[in-house]
Amino acid sequence: MIRMDNLGQPKLSRRKFVQGSVMAGVATSLLPTTGHAATDPVSVPVGPNLYEEIGVRPLINAKGTYTIISGSLSLPEVKQAMEEASRHYVNMDELMAAVGARLAKTTGADWGIVTAGCAAAITSATAACIAGTDPEKSQRMPYLAKTGLKNQVIIPKHSRNPYDVGARLLGVDVVEVDTPEQLEAEMGPQTAMIYILSSPEAATGPLSIANICKAAKARSLPVFVDAAAEDLTIPNIHLAAGATFVGYSGGKCMRGPQCAGVLLGPKELVQAAWFQAAPHHNVGRSLKVGKEEIIGMLTAVEMWTRRDHQAEWNTWKAWLADIEAKVKPLPSVTTEYLMPEDLSNHSPRLLIKWDANTLHITGTELAQTLDAGTPRIQFDESSGTRPDQMESSLTIMPYMMMPGDAKIVGDAIFATLSHPPKFSAPEIPQGAPANVAGIWKVQMKYLCGEGSQHFLLEQQQGGVTGVHQGEIYNGNLTGKVHAHQVTFHSVMPVGGNEIEYSFSGTVEGNAMSGTVTLGEYGHAQWSATREG
Repeated sequence: MIRMDNLGQPKLSRRKFVQGSVMAGVATSLLPTTGHAATDPVSVPVGPNLYEEIGVRPLINAKGTYTIISGSLSLPEVKQAMEEASRHYVNMDELMAAVGARLAKTTGADWGIVTAGCAAAITSATAACIAGTDPEKSQRMPYLAKTGLKNQVIIPKHSRNPYDVGARLLGVDVVEVDTPEQLEAEMGPQTAMIYILSSPEAATGPLSIANICKAAKARSLPVFVDAAAEDLTIPNIHLAAGATFVGYSGGKCMRGPQCAGVLLGPKELVQAAWFQAAPHHNVGRSLKVGKEEIIGMLTAVEMWTRRDHQAEWNTWKAWLADIEAKVKPLPSVTTEYLMPEDLSNHSPRLLIKWDANTLHITGTELAQTLDAGTPRIQFDESSGTRPDQMESSLTIMPYMMMPGDAKIVGDAIFATLSHPPKFSAPEIPQGAPANVAGIWKVQMKYLCGEGSQHFLLEQQQGGVTGVHQGEIYNGNLTGKVHAHQVTFHSVMPVGGNEIEYSFSGTVEGNAMSGTVTLGEYGHAQWSATREG
C-alpha cells in the first residue's frame, strides 16, 4: 500500500526508500555523468578568509598531525581527485571492490579498504572478527553478553591507549596482558582479536608484535596492528611480521583526506570489515566514508609511492636549520635536534632551550603569546612555569609546515624572545594555610550534566595529598593550600585513557568551590562540603 501525503501525492517511507535504494544499487553500475543544475553565482570567501569570516582563526602548524588542529593539509593531487569524484554517482560496493584491488596492487597487501579514519578501521576489523559477514550476528552487536559471540579483545599493557575505544565500543571485554604467560592463558574461544599499538615498546621484548603474532597464529587468532601515525611501508613490515590487519590514518603523513584511513589485510576479513560499515545497516553504519574520501585516500596512497621522501626530510631539516640560526644568538639559548624513535611522526624536530630569568619569558608563555598572535602559530611542546621552573623550552615539528612558514616561525620566536611582553609571577595569598584535611563531598557541574565525587585529603602544612574518588574511577591527588586558596591536581586512569583534573578555588571553613580544567574535556564548576 502506498500512502499519500496531504496533497494527494505518493508518500515514500524511509524504510521503503532504503529498500528501494538497496535494490537500485544492486541493479546498477556506474551511473553516467549528468549535467549540473543551474545555480546563481555566490560569492564565497577563499583562503584564510573562509574561516575568519565565521570567527575562526587559522594557524601555522609547527605542532604535528593532531586531529584537534585538523591533521594535515591534503596533497593537491588529493584535492583534485576528490573534486572530480564529487561530480559523479557510483555504487559504493562496486567502488570499494575496485579500490580494494587497487590498494592491494599498490601496497602488496592481500586486500584493502578505505575507512573513516584509523579509529574506524579498528572498529570495523573487530566487528569482522566477531561476526564475519553473518547478518544475524552482525545485527546482534554490540550486545554480546550471553549470545555465544566472541566477546574479548586482548591488548598488551604497553598498547593501551585512547584509541582502543574503537574495539571497546562494540561491547567487548578488554583483557589486558603483561607477559607471554598471561597472553597464552587468555587466548581462547571467546577471543575475537588481539590489538597492538605499534610503538617502540611493541618493537622488541617478550610481547613484541612479532612474538604476539607468532603466539596468535598458533591459535588461529587475528591480530590488528594500529600504525595510524606511521609511514606506510611497502612491503608492509607489520603484515610481514605476521599481523592479520594493519590500519593507517589518511590525514597524517600520507596527507590524504582527514576523515579517511586505510585497512590492509586478508581479502575475506577486510571485505567483512567493509560489510560491517556504511553503506550497510550494521553496527558500523555511522562509520561512513564518502566516495570523495575513498578516491582521495586511494590517490594519497598512490602518491605516497611517488613522493621523494628523502627530499622532504632534507627540506624539514633546512627549515629547522633556518629557525635555529635565527634564535641561537640570543642569550642562554641552546638547541638540539630530536630524531624519531620509530615510523610514527617520522620527522626531525628542533628543541630550543633557554633561561627565562635571562629572557624574561617561559616556554609556556611564549607558546601562549604566539598562539594569540597574528599570524597564529602552534608548537609541538613547551615547558617552563613562573616562578618555580624558569628553565624553558619549545619544540618545533616541521613536517606539516608549508613553504614560507619557517621564516614566519623563526622571526616570531626571535621577536618574542628578544622583546617579550611583561609577565609577572602569580600572586600568592599570604597567611596560614586553611585546614582542608578530611573527607569532602564534591559536586561537579559540567557544561551538560552534573556529577558527585569525593576528596579524601591529608595535609602537611601547605601540602596536600589524597585520593580523588569519581563516580566510576579513582585517582591520586596532590595539591597546595596558600591561605584560603587551594589548587589540586589528579589523574584518573580509565582503561586506555586518563582524565586530568586541575582544580582551583577557595576554602571557607567546611566549604570549598571553584573551577576545574579537564584538558581536552573542557572546564567545569565544582563545590565541596566537608563530611563529618
